Amino acid sequence: MRGIAYGVGVGPGDSELMTLKAVRLIREADVIAVPGKDPREAVAYRIAAGAVPEIAEKELVPVYMPMVRDRALIDQEHRRAAALLKGYLDAGKNVVYITLGDPTIYCTFTYIQHILEAEGYAVELVSGISSFCAAAARLSLPLVEWDEQLHVVPAVHRLDKALDEPGTYVLMKSASQMKAVKEQLRQSGRRVWMVENCSMPDEKVYRSLDEIPDDAGYFSLIIAKEAAPES
Repeated sequence: MRGIAYGVGVGPGDSELMTLKAVRLIREADVIAVPGKDPREAVAYRIAAGAVPEIAEKELVPVYMPMVRDRALIDQEHRRAAALLKGYLDAGKNVVYITLGDPTIYCTFTYIQHILEAEGYAVELVSGISSFCAAAARLSLPLVEWDEQLHVVPAVHRLDKALDEPGTYVLMKSASQMKAVKEQLRQSGRRVWMVENCSMPDEKVYRSLDEIPDDAGYFSLIIAKEAAPES
């Protein structure tokens, strides 16, 4: 029988935020797939190792995903990654692909999942704490209340659209265009917070737009709420 591919979220950074199910599946897995060229250098691996030291004894499979916008190249890499995992699944081994945050939110494993499922392989997803929920908790900031809407936006792909919907915006993938994102936020008139490297040892918290540096790191997440009504 074929093995099962699991997309397992390990949370935003703090190993204590991993779910019990994620810990169990990593302990039981035959193979651990890790995004990146060197599994032991990957952020997801370091998070998982903090809760499951036994991961070091597992068969670790690097799954390289280049950060490029060439869709043809990206598709090629996704198919290569799927073929790599199929080799283990065909041998009857279960594969756990560990990923930051939650595997249903802008996750590279999604593309591998589509390929595997289209070819009849069993895939299961295991939710993890998302970066924006962890960031809101770090800020002691409710994301939404009562009937407010929540908009989760890949900011780098939405720079040409105003942030004019009611409710709260979560801006992900902002770092590479941070200067432009900040200008977009300034024009919106919203109250802004940002957490960089949430729950990691080098975490930084910014509580206003003016505090946010143009050279913020890759793991930077912005929360923008509507301006408080004038009294």
